[in-house]
Amino acid sequence: MSSVRPPSILSNRSEQTLNVLEYEFLAEKAAALGRAGERVGEALAKLYAHEGDAEQRRVLVKAAADAVYAYFIQRELCGLRKHDDAIRDYAIPREVLVRLGAS
Repeated sequence: MSSVRPPSILSNRSEQTLNVLEYEFLAEKAAALGRAGERVGEALAKLYAHEGDAEQRRVLVKAAADAVYAYFIQRELCGLRKHDDAIRDYAIPREVLVRLGAS
């Protein structure tokens, strides 16, 4: 019979040791955050590369805003409440943030 052990970083904290289900839940949250971040990167890349008409740009801004909104929600589910670092790291343009209600 094999056993499942938590990551070694947690092995010294017996009272905080995660059970298998908690560990898998955290791993899935992290993976979902990564996927959401990839969608932000892809949407912003399309927006930055766009050189066409204004209507198509509006569509791309909306798509980027939708991706950023989903990413921010996923960050909050992971306990990350401040988004300043993500805004800076992804270079999220003001026009996208304004669509999310930022002033």
